[in-house]
Amino acid sequence: MFDKILIANRGEIALRVIRACREMGIMSVAVHSTADSDAMHVRMADETICIGPPASTDSYLSFPAIISACEVTGAQAIHPGYGFLSENARFVQIVEDHDITFIGPTAEHIRIMGDKITAKDTMKDLGVPCVPGSDGGVDTLEDALRIGEEIGYPVIIKATAGGGGRGMKVAQSADDMETAYRTARAEGKAAFGNPEVYIEKYLTTPRHIEIQVFGDGKGNAVHLGERDCSLQRRHQKVFEEAPGPAISAEERAAIGKICADAVARINYIGAGTIEFLYENGEFYFIEMNTRLQVEHPVTEGIFGVDLVREQIRVAAGLPMSFTQDDLEINGHAIEVRINAERLPNFTPCPGKITQYHAPGGLGVRMDSALYEGYSIPPYYDSLIGKLIVQGRDRPEALARLNRALGELIIDGIDTTVPLFHALLQEADIHSGDYNIHWLEKWLEQAYNQA
Repeated sequence: MFDKILIANRGEIALRVIRACREMGIMSVAVHSTADSDAMHVRMADETICIGPPASTDSYLSFPAIISACEVTGAQAIHPGYGFLSENARFVQIVEDHDITFIGPTAEHIRIMGDKITAKDTMKDLGVPCVPGSDGGVDTLEDALRIGEEIGYPVIIKATAGGGGRGMKVAQSADDMETAYRTARAEGKAAFGNPEVYIEKYLTTPRHIEIQVFGDGKGNAVHLGERDCSLQRRHQKVFEEAPGPAISAEERAAIGKICADAVARINYIGAGTIEFLYENGEFYFIEMNTRLQVEHPVTEGIFGVDLVREQIRVAAGLPMSFTQDDLEINGHAIEVRINAERLPNFTPCPGKITQYHAPGGLGVRMDSALYEGYSIPPYYDSLIGKLIVQGRDRPEALARLNRALGELIIDGIDTTVPLFHALLQEADIHSGDYNIHWLEKWLEQAYNQA
């Protein structure tokens, strides 16, 4: 087992890893920019080291800074959290070349799954169901129009190196194709340095269902059920739950086995998430995230496992501490992402926290790096907390979420908390009757009524 782990991240996820390390008796090293010198993860770690100025390109995304921090502190492994360098294959290769353990998948697996076309082809070969679409990149508008006619409109054009909703455009008909195709290519080039796009059938009322998988790198893997992440704004998740309210036990077992078998066959190591669109009883692969997800706590809640601890264990060469037969769902869990944003336009709202009180009680977990007097810097993602609740069933979890939101106090800045208060008044939320387009339509209607 490792003696010391460096956490190449910040905020609540850095705290999450520090807590796992402490329970395992492992020393933790927090890196930070000059803007984060008073951050909670810096206060909580066993050691800290400043790695650069506020800009993430010069600190949290700097390969030399992170590697040097490992060498200076003697850290034997790096946990990347999510975001930043967590899915950067080049960084992982450099880490491995320096005889430092990367707590996550291999550079090869990150590279394969980081390219949407390669990932889709790989999953097809592994027996995972995929959305009908182009075989590889689409290099000309003429090819795009031909594929659109073949698979039928509407279609979605996606940047092969895309993520976070960027480089994605929908063409409702052939008349829309030229604008959507050229815009997606331009966005892909601007955001990712790669203009290549591919085309898929655009499903009209799908849910976003993701399967949590975990492998030991030695041909053994399990699945930990699904999460429903259908409530999204601009392809960004805001509300996640497990198990999914629209998925049957039989469907869960079937798609879960397909996913676990797929990652076992490629000797995948660590946590991963295989994401699907789900419509009319069918699953369609869209991408694989080769890292820990923001919403991992809901899976931890219903299965009673510590996914970060498990990541560290398998990275150190130890076997997984559970088998598929050990994993049984217990209750229902929901997570809402709390951002420092001003409604209704969701504009970032950094600033000083004048008062903070986290909710508590049975079945309530608050993952946050906030504290009273802390100033949220303007340089990073607006996510400032995740409120996770668990109940014996979905109605109890929703009631607990309502209660916990009422207890939560974050003063000094605007947050997205009012959004969740409003959503909990909606019948569709309580019935679970929604898809990936529901929230955007609801927001548009709510704003027009305001």
